[in-house]
Amino acid sequence: MDKEILKKRTKAFSIEIAHLVQSLPFNIINKDYSNQIIRCSSSVGANYRAACRAKSKADFINKLKIVEEELDESMFFLELLVEFNQDQKTTIIKTWKEANELLSIIVSSITTLRKAMASQS
Repeated sequence: MDKEILKKRTKAFSIEIAHLVQSLPFNIINKDYSNQIIRCSSSVGANYRAACRAKSKADFINKLKIVEEELDESMFFLELLVEFNQDQKTTIIKTWKEANELLSIIVSSITTLRKAMASQS
């Protein structure tokens, strides 16, 4: 996938999470989970942009690993939010599916890069 498209998708993911959080009712659970998911979901796009400026393939892989972790964390908090916001289940699941698709792309990229680096050794 083209890096500019992925930059746009990771940014859109962060924005989608922010809109979701704004739509949730205010309570202690949503407050704490929302704070966490805002941080990790925005980190996805920020770290992908940093990966695009990597100095080497190894640096690129390391930065993509951070993106992978932040996506996985975002998915975890989406799973928790759906448990306490069943009325938002459809929206949360849609957002979770986008996170999962992004995660698949990132993991596939990491795997491909590692294979390429191994074959050059």
